[in-house]
Amino acid sequence: MSRNWTAWGALLAAMLGSVPSAGAATLRQVNDWAVSGLPRDVSMYVYVPDHVAPNPPILTLVHYCGGTASTVFGQARGGGIVDAADDHGFIMVVPSSGRCWDVVSDKTRTREAGGDSHAIRQMVKYALDTYGGNADRVYATGDSSGGMMTELLLALYPDVFKAGAALAGMPAGCRAANESGNNGGYSGACAGGSVTHTAQEWGDIARTLAPGYAGHRPRLQLFHGDADTLIRYPNHTEAIKQWTNVLGVGASPTSTDTGVRLGNHDATRQRWENECGYVVLDAFTSIGGDHGPSDALFPAEYVIPFLGLDKTGPVDPEIEQCSGGAGGSGGAGGTGGDGAGGGQGQGGMSGGTAGSTGSSGTAGGSGTAGGSATAGGSGTAVGSGGSSGTGGAVTGGGPAGGADSGSCAVGRADSGESVGTSLVALAIALSTLIRRRRRTAVGST
Repeated sequence: MSRNWTAWGALLAAMLGSVPSAGAATLRQVNDWAVSGLPRDVSMYVYVPDHVAPNPPILTLVHYCGGTASTVFGQARGGGIVDAADDHGFIMVVPSSGRCWDVVSDKTRTREAGGDSHAIRQMVKYALDTYGGNADRVYATGDSSGGMMTELLLALYPDVFKAGAALAGMPAGCRAANESGNNGGYSGACAGGSVTHTAQEWGDIARTLAPGYAGHRPRLQLFHGDADTLIRYPNHTEAIKQWTNVLGVGASPTSTDTGVRLGNHDATRQRWENECGYVVLDAFTSIGGDHGPSDALFPAEYVIPFLGLDKTGPVDPEIEQCSGGAGGSGGAGGTGGDGAGGGQGQGGMSGGTAGSTGSSGTAGGSGTAGGSATAGGSGTAVGSGGSSGTGGAVTGGGPAGGADSGSCAVGRADSGESVGTSLVALAIALSTLIRRRRRTAVGST
């Protein structure tokens, strides 16, 4: 019997040792970051790892339509991005609005004009000043509406961002000539895949967003499912046309790899190198992949090396290798078929209420926060809070004509806190059982 109690004691000690400490790094809100004139419904969150690198890089993580800082942080944790921050010491800036990001209005498409893009740029500035971040190593990533914002930020602030990774996004500045952007959101015509331009026209649209800028252009990584019915796959091919022109590389990729694995799907990977041999455009097509793609959100194995966040040093790896980078002015600015405004889809991705059953999942599960299953697997749907069930896909509808309806399946929620609570409860129960058995044994002798 004593041997059994010894085993139980060892298990108890192991479980108690796995409970996160009260001082562990967490996603937390910042209250004093803003300047006057920015949108009132946008807030800033930050993740500062326990061991921050000297002069740390900054990664901006931008949520999907209807998402929040906590839900996209859960996605990033599921993809391995948060673990990478812990390993390499970079800081994560996570904007939050609870709606679609405005990527289509004139305000957001203008530098320092008080739009959503300006708010995110201000968060980056705050993080650089407050946490001693490295202004030469600032990056962005996002999914769906956040992917659109990522591409917009790279075109609008090429002097701020060195690289980005966009999942299920659309070309920077995309909108149709007959659309009005007064209500913000994004272009329904672009989401439907009906807006097309030549590479030169797309490049001109991007360059007009930062008028007069002739410096280094940030590199870009793209992910898109070719079966995406929400932000149609032509956005991927049009974005490739845009960024090959902006980056000054040829229309044909330097290399193409087939049979790459991306989540549960095979994928094709195309890479374009600049004049000094550095990959500046990296495009993944998930064969049969849906919006997101939901089974491969923020895959750290690809995103972190491309952004160079696994590298140390004060200089971005591309800049270091290329001694100033391969810019690519690509031509004079122009209008490229850009209309007077544009935009649909304000708040389209509701995601349902927390705890509703996912489209392919069973109800319930263990009830711990998200985490174990990939998006679309068994479990209840993660709602606006992203914490119910075991991690099923978000479902939800929105108005037609550009609403980001169910726009990005939320995979894993941040489960550390509830898992730790469960372990503590189990440990207490085991401790009580051990004490009772010992008292019984003493009483019988």
